[in-house]
Amino acid sequence: MIRNVVFDMGNVLIHWKPNLFVEDLGVPEGDRALLLREVFGSVEWIQMDRGTLSMEDGLDVICRRLPERLRGPARELTLNWWRRWLLPVEGMADLVRELKGLGYGVYLLSNAKLDLPLYFDRIPESECFDGKIVSADWKLLKPQPEIYETLLREYGLRAEECFFIDDLNINIEGAWLVGMDGAIFDGDLPRLRRALNDAGVPVKA
Repeated sequence: MIRNVVFDMGNVLIHWKPNLFVEDLGVPEGDRALLLREVFGSVEWIQMDRGTLSMEDGLDVICRRLPERLRGPARELTLNWWRRWLLPVEGMADLVRELKGLGYGVYLLSNAKLDLPLYFDRIPESECFDGKIVSADWKLLKPQPEIYETLLREYGLRAEECFFIDDLNINIEGAWLVGMDGAIFDGDLPRLRRALNDAGVPVKA
C-alpha cells in the first residue's frame, strides 16, 4: 500500500526551462548555445548539484571559459535563477494539498544545490512536505540508488510504500531499483493522477 508520495522538483513542482531563462536575460541569439553549454551543460553544474564543488568556485571555473560579456549572465543563471524564474507547474500545488489532506506523507527528492533553503518556501505548498533530501547535502545524485536509500533511512520509510514522481525516466528507474513505485511526469497532470490511482492512491482523476 502506498503511504508516501515523493516529488522531484524541476519540471515537476516548478518549471525548469534554461532556454527560456537565457532568452529572458536578453542574451543575443548567437551566444545562447555557448552559455547554455558552459553553464547548465558543464561538469561544474553537476559537481555543484552533487555538493562536491561550491557554487562560487564552480561559477569561477565556468566564467573563465566564457567571454567577458557572458560572465554576468552566467552569474545570474547560477546564483539568482530562482529570484526571476521560479514558476510553479500548473496543478501541482493542488495535487500536493490533496495528497496531504488524504493523509499521505509528502516528500521532496531533488538534484539541487546548497542554495535550496533560500527558495524552498516558494515551492508550491512547501509547508505540506514532511521532509526533503537534496543531492548537494548528501553528495549523491539521482539516479544513484544511495540517494533513494537515504530518503528511506532518514525518514523511516518503506520503499514499497513510496511512489516517486520525476520528469526523467532514468530517475524513475533509480527508484525502481530500490523497490519504490513511480511514474514519469511529462506535464500531463491527468495522466499522472491516473497513475496514482492505478497505484492505489485515491486522488481525483
